[in-house]
Amino acid sequence: MQIADFGDVQINYRIDGDPDGAPLVFANSLGTDYRLWDQVLPLLRDGLRIIRFDKRGHGLSSCPAAPYSMGALVTDTERLLDHLNVRDCLFVGLSIGGMIAQGLAVKRMDQVRAMVISNTGAKIGTPEMWADRIEGVRKGGIEALADAVMERWFSGAFRQKPELAAWRNMLTRTPADGYMGCSAAISGTDFYTTTASLSLPTLAIAGSEDGSTPPDLVRETAALIKGSRFHLIRGSGHLPCVENPVEFARVLNDFITETGHV
Repeated sequence: MQIADFGDVQINYRIDGDPDGAPLVFANSLGTDYRLWDQVLPLLRDGLRIIRFDKRGHGLSSCPAAPYSMGALVTDTERLLDHLNVRDCLFVGLSIGGMIAQGLAVKRMDQVRAMVISNTGAKIGTPEMWADRIEGVRKGGIEALADAVMERWFSGAFRQKPELAAWRNMLTRTPADGYMGCSAAISGTDFYTTTASLSLPTLAIAGSEDGSTPPDLVRETAALIKGSRFHLIRGSGHLPCVENPVEFARVLNDFITETGHV
């Protein structure tokens, strides 16, 4: 593990692959850490400098008091990439990670040359929905929401597998302030106007069984971006990199080739 200390927050990150390769950056979803991508990494093409990190309030990064803003999450990521001297990366973000991707691509065109936005939207849910979820965590902890989250995250078939317990544990071990803080950031985000200003190579990925960000939401977000394309992974829920890492890696490798990111 490595820690980037920015004073107000400490970000845990890891670099794999070719240290001199083209940068490929991953941002994970709410309630997960950078292990979200473990099954995808061995399937990726050679010659990539693969950077993963835990956003604030998650994994081994520090956990400031809630709430957080999306601007703070984007700035954390921007500072990490500056710390690592990353320019012209291909940025892969899932769910809230996909929102961070959109915000960073608008703010720092020098850092992001192409992006994959998976199971995300320019706006996700309603402020009322997120307020209810935050209040639920405040009263009963993440455990009170865990079963409902598993239903939204995973297909019925995957929920019968023993691996489900590990993902449920990852969720419930997320600090409550981290979960509530990032929930507040999502609640306050509407990127429709800014995302519609983007014109960079973009691949949008959705899961047919996603109960958190349904395919139509992902498709609608992709349609905002000039030069985007959409891919549906059938039989997968909110985390297709977990349920179907082979297909996820295949479409990501194809996109890397198409964009010349080698």
